[in-house]
Amino acid sequence: MSISAGMPPPYAGPTFRKVEQIDWPDFTRSGALLGRRTRPLLIKGAIRHWPATERWTFERLAQLRRADGSEVTTRFQIGIAEQGESRQDLIQPIAPYLLALARKQREAFAAGDDQLGLLSAEQHAHLSPTERFRLDWSYMKMLPRDQPYISVWHILKEFPQLWVDFPVKSLWKGTRWDWGYTFLGPGKSVTGFHFDYPTNLFCQVSGAKEFLLFPPDQNAYMAPSSKYDWGGRMSHVDITRLDEQPQIAATFARACGLYARVESGDALFVPRRTWHAVVSSVPSVSLAVFGMTPWQLLVDGVPSVALAGLHAAGLYGRGNCTCHGKAAQAAPPAARTVPWGR
Repeated sequence: MSISAGMPPPYAGPTFRKVEQIDWPDFTRSGALLGRRTRPLLIKGAIRHWPATERWTFERLAQLRRADGSEVTTRFQIGIAEQGESRQDLIQPIAPYLLALARKQREAFAAGDDQLGLLSAEQHAHLSPTERFRLDWSYMKMLPRDQPYISVWHILKEFPQLWVDFPVKSLWKGTRWDWGYTFLGPGKSVTGFHFDYPTNLFCQVSGAKEFLLFPPDQNAYMAPSSKYDWGGRMSHVDITRLDEQPQIAATFARACGLYARVESGDALFVPRRTWHAVVSSVPSVSLAVFGMTPWQLLVDGVPSVALAGLHAAGLYGRGNCTCHGKAAQAAPPAARTVPWGR
């Protein structure tokens, strides 16, 4: 189809190549240690044999109850928190939401939505590991911006017995402090560009997600922002509104990134300070296991805790953060005791 006269060409954006990828049997035979890596790695089928892949369905998670038998409530992020003005999180029961996602996930897989995205599964399959390519940014115009999303829920702190479903040490060896955040959300949802101070082993229990990754050597193109977030750094690059950010988009287009399709049973190793954004093609259950070595705790952990204290006191980042949005509402009593960890 030709471009109409006077119409600007579609936004091309950065170039990408496929993230380094290895199958789980080859990874185990190689004896590789993730802790020594400085570049992302996608391990296909890494968690397929873990109990979580059978036990962490939307239906079974909806059956979770607190020790006193009461229903579970948690925070729901509304829209994208990493860029723009944050919305106040909602606090509500998880069960009706998860049961609705179970139905939507079945429908999405049946419709082949997991094969679509910024780069279709068919296009991805025909790319060589070294080939440079671009993404279809028009796909982002199809995505709603205000979907509720259970993001960075510290479920394993609230329900520590569930750690048995994630034998992380069998995959990610070494001495670290680990903690896990669950992501439970609909298809066509977006986590905006940011980097985390800890390293992240992202475990895709079910569903499918696209990861856009930019190592620290691409910092000059990522438009870091001053928006406060515990344990990370935000970017001004809003992949849902690039047409509204001409100068930022032009600089971003000069970057060279990595692309990963993370599917059910896969694990993606994201080294610390690696910029990344995530687009879910279908409703997904994911667990991000963050880890810090003793040295990283000293270098990044201690300053993060200090800033968190200043932020809680209203002395740093208030009015420009991911955790205090507009239209603040009081949490119901049952929700006030939940350790959010954010």
